[in-house]
Amino acid sequence: MTVLRTSLRSFYAHKARMVLSGVAIVLSVAFVCGTLVFSDTLNTTFERFFGATTSDVTVQAEEEKHAQDTGVPESFSADVVERVAAVDGVAEAFGAVESTGLTVVDAENESLEWDGGGPTTGGDWGPVSQRLMELVEGREPAAGDEVVVDADTAENAGVAVGDALTAVTASGSHPVTVVGIAEFQGSNPGVAYVFFEETAARTTLLGAADRVSSVAVDAVDGVGDAELKARIADELGGGFEVQTREESRKEAMEEVGFLDVLRYAMLGFAGIAVLVGIFLIVNTFSMLVAQRTREIGLMRAIGSSRRQVNRSVLIEALLLGVVCSALGVGVGIGLAMLLLRGMESLGMNLADASLTVTATTPVAGMAVGVLATVVAAWLPARRAGRVSPMAALRDAGTPGDARAGRIRTAVGLVLTGAGAAALLLAAMADDGSDGGAFLGLGLLGTLVGMVVAAPLLASLAMRVVNGLVLRAFGPVGRLAGRNALRNPRRTGATASALMIGLALVSGLAVVGSSVVASASDQLDRTVGADFIVDSMGQPIVDEAARLVRETPGLVHVTEYTSVWATVTTPDGTSGDEELVAASPTYAEDLRSETVEGELVEAFGPGSMSVPESFARDHGLSVGDAVRLDFVGGGSTEVTLAAVTSEDTVIDQGALYLGIDTARESLGEEMPLNVAMFARAEDGQEEAAYAALKERLDQFPQYEVANQADYKQRMEEEIGGLLNLIYALLALAVLVAFLGVVNTLALSVIERTREIGMMRAIGLSRLQLRRMVRLESVVIALLGALLGLGLGMAWGLTAQRLLELGGFRVLEIPWPTLGTVFVGSAVAGLLAALLPAFRAGRMNVLRAIATE
Repeated sequence: MTVLRTSLRSFYAHKARMVLSGVAIVLSVAFVCGTLVFSDTLNTTFERFFGATTSDVTVQAEEEKHAQDTGVPESFSADVVERVAAVDGVAEAFGAVESTGLTVVDAENESLEWDGGGPTTGGDWGPVSQRLMELVEGREPAAGDEVVVDADTAENAGVAVGDALTAVTASGSHPVTVVGIAEFQGSNPGVAYVFFEETAARTTLLGAADRVSSVAVDAVDGVGDAELKARIADELGGGFEVQTREESRKEAMEEVGFLDVLRYAMLGFAGIAVLVGIFLIVNTFSMLVAQRTREIGLMRAIGSSRRQVNRSVLIEALLLGVVCSALGVGVGIGLAMLLLRGMESLGMNLADASLTVTATTPVAGMAVGVLATVVAAWLPARRAGRVSPMAALRDAGTPGDARAGRIRTAVGLVLTGAGAAALLLAAMADDGSDGGAFLGLGLLGTLVGMVVAAPLLASLAMRVVNGLVLRAFGPVGRLAGRNALRNPRRTGATASALMIGLALVSGLAVVGSSVVASASDQLDRTVGADFIVDSMGQPIVDEAARLVRETPGLVHVTEYTSVWATVTTPDGTSGDEELVAASPTYAEDLRSETVEGELVEAFGPGSMSVPESFARDHGLSVGDAVRLDFVGGGSTEVTLAAVTSEDTVIDQGALYLGIDTARESLGEEMPLNVAMFARAEDGQEEAAYAALKERLDQFPQYEVANQADYKQRMEEEIGGLLNLIYALLALAVLVAFLGVVNTLALSVIERTREIGMMRAIGLSRLQLRRMVRLESVVIALLGALLGLGLGMAWGLTAQRLLELGGFRVLEIPWPTLGTVFVGSAVAGLLAALLPAFRAGRMNVLRAIATE
C-alpha cells in the first residue's frame, strides 16, 4: 500500500508533465478503437442488408469458370421458377432479375452512379425488391419504358418523378421514364438502384423475356433451410447453385472483402502511431526519473528496495495508461461516427445504421494503450531501481546516460549492417518473390538497427551540425548544440520517432514517382495510338463501338478484348489462359518488341503469339501449332507467329490473338470490347479528339483520352493513393512532434537552475528562447535527415524490384522530399514555441533556488 500511495502522489504531483505523453496514448488508442468501431459498423450494416434481401433458399445459375464477359449476367430459364415452386416444403418461389452491367444517365448525359460508390444495379420491381424498398412517391412501373429509382440516388442526382433517363446495357440504349421513388427500409449500401417492370427487366438486362437471374424461395413453417436446399438441389440436378440464407449472406459478405482490407490497413497505421508514441513515453519517464534522482535516492536511503522503486514507476505508467486509454476509447468512438458520416458522401446512407461497439473494441483499446505505456516505462523503471542512496547527495536531474552504451551501439550497427546487406540482396535479386523477402528483412533490420544506434547517430550528427550550422548563431547556437548533445539517448529517441514516419513517407514518395515516371516512359516509347477509349470497368456496348468506328478523321480503330481458352501446346500440356484478342492494327498501336517473328502476323487469321517465358516453358518457336478450346465456344488450331519480349509494363506476359479468329469460334459468346484504340489522320488530331468525345458524350461510363490525358489520370490515381497514405501517416508524425514538444518542455524543467544561472550571468530572454528553438529545430532536422535517408534507401531498393516488372525509370521526387525537410524545420520551430516561452518567463531568483 505504501508503494501505491507513493505512486499516486507522484502521479498527481507530475501530472502536468505527462500531458503530452497522455495525448499520444489517447490519439493512438482512438485510432485503433475508431478503426474497429468503423469497420464493425460497416460489417453489421452490410450483414443486415444482405440478411434482409436474401430468402430462406436462393437458386442461381452455377458460375462457369472463366466465362466470357459478354456484358450479360448469368441467367437461366424462367421455367425453373415453377419447378422450384412445386418442390415439397416451398411456400413461395419468385423469379428475380439483377444486373450490375448497366449505366443509367439523365437528360444531361450524367451518370446516376455515386462518385466512389458501388455500381448501378438494375432489377425488377417484384416481391424480392419490395422486401428491400418501399415506394414513397409515384407508382410502380407498369410498362417497358418505366422505372423506379431509389430515393438516395434520386436526391443525389436531382432526379424526380417524370424525368427521362437512358439505361445503357449490353443490348443497347433504352429510354425510360421515372414513375416512382422508393426508399430503403434499412441502410443504403452505396449503390444506385433502378427497377424495371418484370418483363422489361428480363429483356433489357438479361436479353430475353424468358430468363431470370435467380429464384428466391420461402420455406413453409417447420422446414429447415438446409433440408429445403437439399430437396431443391435434387429436383434441379446440375447446373445450379442452391444456397441457404446463411450461405448467401456469407457469400455476399465475401464480395465486400475490401472492408477487411481497409480494417487491417488502418490498424497497421495505428500500430505505427503506437510505436512512435512508445518513444515519447520512454523519453517522458526517463526524464521524470532523472529529475527525481534525489527523491528516489532518499527513498532508497530510508529503506525502499529496488523492486519497490521499480514498481512505483510502473504503477505511475499503469495509471497513465489506464486513464488515457479510457479517454482514447471514447475519442475513438467519436472518430468512428465522423468517418461514418463521411461515408455518406460515397452514397452510403447510414442514418439508420446502429453504431456497433463490440466488447473487443474497448478491451483491445485498453490493452494497446496500457501495454504500450507499461512496456515503454519498463526501461526507465529499471534505471530508477538502480539509483543508489548516495544519489540523494547529488544534484537532481544529473543525466545518467551521457554516452550510449557500447553494447547498444554495437548491436545497432550490426542490425543496421545486416539490414543494409538484405536491401542490397533485394536490389540484386532476379526473382520478385526472393527480392520481396529480402526487402522485408532489410526494412526491419535497418529500422530497428537505426533506432538502437540512434544515440551514436545523434552524437555524430550533432557534432557536424554544431560545426557547420550552429556556430553561425554564436554562443546561443553552441549552447543549443551542447544541450542536444548532453543526452544523446534522449535526443536519439526523439529523432527516431520522427524518423519512422518520415522514412515511410519518403520511401513511398520515391516508389510512387518511379511508377508514374516508368509508366509514362512506356507510354511514350510503346503506345502509337493517338486515342484510348477506356471502358472503366463496363464493357463497351456495340452501339458505342459503332460510334467510335464511324468517327471522322481516324486512320484506323482497334478493337481490344480478352477471351478465355484452354491452350494445348505441342508438348502435350494444357491450361486455361486469358488471351488478348485485338485487331491487326494493334501491332501499330502498341509497339511491342519481339524476340522471334513479327507481332502483326499474330493478329492474322489462324495465328497467335506468346510471351517469352511461355515459349521457354513449353519449348515453343515460330511455326509451331497450338490448339485453342474456347470457354463457351468452339475449338481451333492456330500457328505461333511471334514470341514477344516481356521487357514492358503494358500487356506484360500477354498471349495475343486476332479478334476475328476469336469471333469465329465464340459467335454470340464473344466478349464485348474492354478498350478501343484509334489513330488520327495527320493534322486531324484535335478535330478527331473533339469528335470522339462528342460522340461518346451519351456514354459517360467510358473515357476518351489522348496520351496526355492518360498520363494525367495515372498521376492523379497514384497521387491520390499516396495522399491517402500520407494522411494516415500524419498521426504518427503528429505524435512524433508531440515528442519534440514534450522533450523540450521537460528539458526546460530539468534545467531550471541552469537556466536561472545563465540568466543571472547575462543571457537575455530573447537569447534563451532562441536557444530552445534552435535545439528543437536541430532535433527535428536530425529526425528528418535520418528518415529521408532511410526512406530513400527503401525506395531505391523497391524500385529495383519493380524494375523486374518493367518499371525501369527511377525518379526521386526532390520537391516532395525538400518540402518534408523544410516542413520538419518549421514544425520543429513551432514545437519549441511553448517550451521557449515558458523558459523565458522563469523568475531568475526562483530558478536559481530550485532544488
